[in-house]
Amino acid sequence: MMDGMVRLWTLPMAACMGLAAARLWSAEWPQFRGPQGNGHATARHLPLAWDEATSVVWKTAIPGKGWSSPVLSAGRVYLTTAVPLGEDEAGELSLRALCLEAATGRMLWDEEVFRRPASKIHSKNSHASPTPLVHGNRVYVHFGHQGTACLDHEGRVLWRATHRYEPVHGNGGSPVLVDGLLIFSCDGAEDPFVIALDAATGQSRWQFFRTSEADNKFSFSTPAVIQVGGRKQLITPGSGVVNALEPATGREIWRVRYGQGYSVIPKPIYAHGLVFLATGYNTPTVMAIRPEGAGDVTETHVAWTYRKAAPHTPSLLVVEDLLYMVSDKGIATCLEARTGREVWQERLGGNYSASPLFADGKIFLQSEEGPAIILQPGRVFQKLAQTGFAERTLASYAVDDEALLIRTQQHLYRVAAAPGR
Repeated sequence: MMDGMVRLWTLPMAACMGLAAARLWSAEWPQFRGPQGNGHATARHLPLAWDEATSVVWKTAIPGKGWSSPVLSAGRVYLTTAVPLGEDEAGELSLRALCLEAATGRMLWDEEVFRRPASKIHSKNSHASPTPLVHGNRVYVHFGHQGTACLDHEGRVLWRATHRYEPVHGNGGSPVLVDGLLIFSCDGAEDPFVIALDAATGQSRWQFFRTSEADNKFSFSTPAVIQVGGRKQLITPGSGVVNALEPATGREIWRVRYGQGYSVIPKPIYAHGLVFLATGYNTPTVMAIRPEGAGDVTETHVAWTYRKAAPHTPSLLVVEDLLYMVSDKGIATCLEARTGREVWQERLGGNYSASPLFADGKIFLQSEEGPAIILQPGRVFQKLAQTGFAERTLASYAVDDEALLIRTQQHLYRVAAAPGR
């Protein structure tokens, strides 16, 4: 067994082979927040309790530091990390892509993609915070201003690209892939822009330069791709403004201004004909926007706003007719998605950066301190369980069939209910 990898319990060999064929290869969690980018998973029979002695199939030590969330495709797990070269944490970093076997936690490869000097970052950030993206036989890894790259499934780098801007607090937003274009936001200290790269070559295809009223220009949001009236829209929030762009060209379709909101982190989601987003610091506001307009639709297409305990960092979640969110300070809120009317609000305790997950008919919330809260969706607040590890966790979950992949400060875990339960 490899150093750093511990396997806690195993299935019989025949069951393992069946699991690999029937489940592992069918489960896909290829990007931040899953196949649809909205935090929904189709997995069933997920565990309601886990700790170092319970429900751990395997755990693998992850070198360096990174808060990118794991992704999963074709029975393999991918994530990124930043490994200091030498004892000086402010010195040079090896920015790396890692691949593990989903069934066993065995490290298949660990490849350096870039070697960069460490830059100043927020205490909650890392130099490897954007989540990888997998499509076909390509793995895309993104390190913000420090570079973007494409690898094959054996860890060979196919192309590298760097688009420099002055970061504030480091990197954060993840890329999305649409019609052969890899698209991400570059919202630095000034002159923020969105860029599309040819996914096959890494060459720049277009750039959109964002204009806003916000004094602080930096943000970290991941774009969302939606379809409205048969037309694709790229929804990209930044400081003071959210822009809807044509993915193929980068031309603006519509925009909504929200004043001085900055350091926008949550990824937008789309449901019930509305785009839902949060507007960042200093006073976060959740907004619902009708995306059918053109030009500046601030005064005409905002369906509702909600300000009490809105999140700075975790993304939003819609399940059926209700919108759920958790604030950074641990207040969970349920709203009617179409109207914004508050249904319930409860203090959970702890601090939250990870985005919520809906799977197996339940909502999973991961705190920074380690505990996870599991809720029953609905119009009445119902806490099903509190569980988790005692290790710091800022990354969001990846979901395999009947298992969660959880990244902590030093490890990656696979947790699943024991066989027969």
